[in-house]
Amino acid sequence: MKNLPLIERNIVLVGFMGVGKTTVGRLLAQKLYRDFIDIDAEIEHAQGMSIPNLFRKHGEPFFREIEKEHVLQASASRMKVISLGGGAFTQKAIRDYCLQHCLVIFLDIRFDSWKERIHMLTGNRPILKGKSVEELEELYTSRQQAYALNHSQMTTDSLTADEIASYLKESLITAYELEK
Repeated sequence: MKNLPLIERNIVLVGFMGVGKTTVGRLLAQKLYRDFIDIDAEIEHAQGMSIPNLFRKHGEPFFREIEKEHVLQASASRMKVISLGGGAFTQKAIRDYCLQHCLVIFLDIRFDSWKERIHMLTGNRPILKGKSVEELEELYTSRQQAYALNHSQMTTDSLTADEIASYLKESLITAYELEK
């Protein structure tokens, strides 16, 4: 799979929670005529419960192991757009596999811009529960090193999901053409 042409590789979207990976991923998949896989939704379907309930019932280590299985399985396919959960790419096994076999795109957002979204995220993000803004910034900062390992990066602060997906589509088409 490592030697697949760029056009056949999965596109894996990574970035901090709430940056828009799922929304952008769906739009990008439509624009590229590819199937879309949201890893968190796949996990919820397979486990028969929400991510917050999985965290509560089994804890984060259990969730991360299940997450790794789902990401590696989805990443072994071809020509998909895959949205990872915010913490998935911090796992070395996931990061190494995706970087070697897929096209990893980091959707970046400045913390100040992300803070404006907190009110929309706290209900269904167990990792945010009871955290101060300072603790959230620490979590954000701690993940940047993993996210920095990517094939392409896009800052999304002032863009709509459709603008991001359209830009990524055009960039990918250019890359596909250059590879020919």
